[in-house]
Amino acid sequence: MAFSAVPIDKVPNKIGDRKIIVGKWSSDGGSTGGAIDTGLRVCEHLILQPVGTAVTSQPVVSSVTAFPMNGSSIKIVTVPDGNGLYIAYGR
Repeated sequence: MAFSAVPIDKVPNKIGDRKIIVGKWSSDGGSTGGAIDTGLRVCEHLILQPVGTAVTSQPVVSSVTAFPMNGSSIKIVTVPDGNGLYIAYGR
């Protein structure tokens, strides 16, 4: 059971003093999620987009009550063996 999340852009995009990180995540071996390290000190928004031929459930951020939060370990829950993209916004 493995989960991985990696940034697609090596250099973060910027809007003012905020950064935007674009990346991809994947679960395999029956995994249903894991932690995304956005590379941000503070993540203010996280958008999760599943990809595939048949999406049955939207991935969600797990065990968090509100943003902003520490951007180094944001746990998400996915369908087993799900894949997708993420966009993280923050500082």
